[in-house]
Formats: sequence, C-alpha cells, structure tokens
Amino acid sequence: MANEASKPNRKKFEYHNHLLDDATKEMNEWTGENKVVEIHLFQMFSEVFKPHNRDDAEALFIVGTRETTPSLEAVSAAPVKPWLFSRVFALLGASFVLLAMLFLVFRSNNAVPGMIFIGSLTVPFALLIMFFEINVFRNISVYQLMTVFLVGGILSLIATMILYSLIPSGNGTSWESALVVGFIEETAKMLVIAYFVNRFRLNYIFNGLLVGAAIGAGFAVFETAGYTGQYGLVTLLMRSWQAIGTHTIWSAIMGAAIILAKERHQPVTGSNMVAPKFLRFYLLAIALHALWDWNAPFALLDILYLQQWMLIAIGWVAIFVLINAGLREACTLQGQRILKGNQLGG
Repeated sequence: MANEASKPNRKKFEYHNHLLDDATKEMNEWTGENKVVEIHLFQMFSEVFKPHNRDDAEALFIVGTRETTPSLEAVSAAPVKPWLFSRVFALLGASFVLLAMLFLVFRSNNAVPGMIFIGSLTVPFALLIMFFEINVFRNISVYQLMTVFLVGGILSLIATMILYSLIPSGNGTSWESALVVGFIEETAKMLVIAYFVNRFRLNYIFNGLLVGAAIGAGFAVFETAGYTGQYGLVTLLMRSWQAIGTHTIWSAIMGAAIILAKERHQPVTGSNMVAPKFLRFYLLAIALHALWDWNAPFALLDILYLQQWMLIAIGWVAIFVLINAGLREACTLQGQRILKGNQLGG
C-alpha cells in the first residue's frame, strides 16, 4: 500500500525532472551543444558549509593582475564550487541587522541611510562575488570589478533614462508596458556590458557572466536605494529578497550571450547583436523582466509570490546552463592549447 501511495509522487517528480531536462537541453542548444545539463545544487554549493580561513578568502581576491592571472593550462575546468559569496552575504546581512537595531532601539534616524545602502547592496553584491569566484580564468581584478560595478551600474541607469525619454513606456504593469520597460532596461544594460567587454578585451563566457552580473548588480543597488527613498523601508525588504533573481541574473545572462556571439579576440560589433546565440538569451532576459513587472490577471500567481519564484527559477536554469557552457569552453581551449603544443613539439 505504501508503494502504491508513493507512485503519484514519484510520477510527479519524474515529470518535473523531464521538464527541467527539456529546458536545459533547449537552452544548451543555444550555446552550441545538444545535451541535457545536469544541475547539482548541493555539489555546486558544497563548499559553503565547510570551514575556510582568512587566507582562503584573500587568495580568491588576489587575481587579475599580470602576476596573478593563471596560464590557460593552469585554469581549472572542474565543476565550480563558490563559497565566499555566502560569507559576504552574512557580513552584509549582519551589518543591516545592527543598523536596524540602532534605528529601532535608539531611534536614530542617522541609521536609515546606512540601512538603505546596505539593504540594497546585500543580495546583488553577494551574487556578484559568486560570479567572481566562478570566473575560472581569474583574469579580472577586484579593481576592474568595482569599476564595472559602480561606473557600469550608473552608466546603465543613464542609458535607461535616455531610452525612457525616447520611447513611451506607460505604467509598467500592463503586458505591453511591461514589455517596453523590459526592452528599455535590458537594452541599456546590454550596451554598457558590450562596452566593458570591449574595454577589457574579454573573450570567455565566465568573463561575460561576471561583467554582466557586475553591471546588473550596480543597476539593482542604485535602483533599489532610489525606490526605498521614495516608498520606504518595506520596499527595501521586498526588493532585497527578490534581487536573487532579477537584474544581476538577467544581465549576467546577456553578458555571457555577448561572448557566445562574438568572435574570440575580436571586439563586439553590431553584427554580433543580431546573431542567434545572442538574440535568444537577450530576448529571454527581456521576457523575464517583462513577466516580472507584468501585473498578471491570475490570482494564483499572487500566492506566496509564485510568479516571482517561477521567474527566478527560469533565470537560474539559464545561469546553470551558461556555467556549464563556460566549463566546456575552458576544457575545449585547454585541449586546443595542448594539441597545438604537441604539434609544435613534433
């Protein structure tokens, strides 16, 4: 009887796995490989729960200079296992709690700007550190990353305002308006991502993920801080947890897609922006953004923020597929380098 009762649950589990496999295979085809991508969350984040000392953390930051960028042969193509981002998240989260205590216990209004800044920063910046960790090529320094995060985030906001002045966007909640808003904001960030890819002469999928995440994180931080100043701390709390699947993720997807579309060691050009490898992921980012903003007329989607959780899941599936493509790229490049070395030696 117990086995009979478990059959519906087992069938439901198998059905969901089938849907996930279909989704990863479809997105993986966009990267050039016709295979299912297996997602192993516990394996990927297994290092989060293990002890690490300060030396381990500092070693992760000492990268991206002429002396600290590894050769291609030394790059690890093993499954990525980021962990430092969780410590950064805990540090920023604890800082926010302390500021909240200062505000609530001592009635200090001076704590409010700090709460807005740290609250806006916590999730996007922790995600940014995660993408920094998984950049196996270790060719982007902390200084470059902070430049992209700050300057790129602000430039993307400026580009957004310019596009808003040129394109009527409506209230942002109807389907048509949400689609226009998604197009405007993702296009603005895409232009800035392309600029920094060219500026730093980046050529790897993991580089695109990182630069895209940095610009998206900067955009998210400044936007959330601005909205909180207008609408209050409840807006901050709402947007903070939702940041796990919004601008940082959408922009990381577009950054990786730009690298996929361009020729290696060549700058991004207009022709890359109409290449299928870019367009598919770019349209996915716009769709995710539009569906996020859309005030859907379905009461079911309002239950426990179901609409947001579904979109977060889709965005992360795309990220995992692109991480897989990045590891595949590293293996391919290492194989090509070894083959070339053998030919020269022969």
